[in-house]
Amino acid sequence: MATYQTYTAVGQREDLSDVIYNISPTDTPMMSSIGKSKATATYHEWQTDSLDAAALGGAVEGADASSITASPTSRVGNRTQIFTKSVAVAGTLEAVDKAGRKSEKAYQLAKVSSELKRNIELTLLSNQVSAAGNSSTARTMGGIQAWLSSNGDFGASGSAGSGGTTARTDGSNRTFTEALLKTVVAEVYVSGGSPKVLMVNPTHKQTVSAFAGIAAQRYMAPSNEPTTIIGAADVYMSDFGTISVVPNRFMNSVNDGDEVAFVVDPDMLAVAYLRPFQTIELAKTGDSEKTQLLAELTLEVKNEAACGIVADLS
Repeated sequence: MATYQTYTAVGQREDLSDVIYNISPTDTPMMSSIGKSKATATYHEWQTDSLDAAALGGAVEGADASSITASPTSRVGNRTQIFTKSVAVAGTLEAVDKAGRKSEKAYQLAKVSSELKRNIELTLLSNQVSAAGNSSTARTMGGIQAWLSSNGDFGASGSAGSGGTTARTDGSNRTFTEALLKTVVAEVYVSGGSPKVLMVNPTHKQTVSAFAGIAAQRYMAPSNEPTTIIGAADVYMSDFGTISVVPNRFMNSVNDGDEVAFVVDPDMLAVAYLRPFQTIELAKTGDSEKTQLLAELTLEVKNEAACGIVADLS
């Protein structure tokens, strides 16, 4: 007698998990660690200043007071950039029973929200320059690489960006070493900055963990606890303070084969919002729901000398 098997039976229900698995990274270390401020125009400006160099000398006894020659502040700014994504979901798709989500519209909006934040993170880290745009060309903000001009170490023929309007020039690639890091950290400190974060790509995070430092130490767990292999360094103790080592996945995408590392003081950077994240219901033109997610913002580099860059890394 033939056995009735699943291969020929009709009417079996599908086995589709009610969970959607997505491992695309959504953490945005730069955007999350720096401050927030408000922009009120498409060209967001702020002022920087500095003190005269320390000098020797004294005043002659009984001499008349002499006035200094005051120097004006420096006025700098960055353009706001519009970041947007839109979804259009058919009425039928919203109505049918779906696995993993009740509302297709809500699911797609949550997805593009994460995508938009990833785009912003990439732009903040970039070598993109600030540009006013026009009626047919998008306005762009200057990324951090186009701002850092005072403190940096570059490969042969490489040069710094400036003011958000001049891009950093690529030089010859070289290995990321502790000596390069110490050079830039010292430059930031001498400029008056307080370096707090070293932001690197995943590969260079492992490189930093292998830095020799002052001395190598071995650690042994107590006999009643599991033994742990310590293979990572999350903090670098520099001559000028403690620096957190923060990996950033998106730094692999900012430059093509020419990587960088940032030494930053998050307190001296901010995202200035002209228009915060918002959803806009678009007019219906048929049997679908159209929604736009939008934000307009720029990078505010309060004083670029508070940060530094190690560029042209292999």
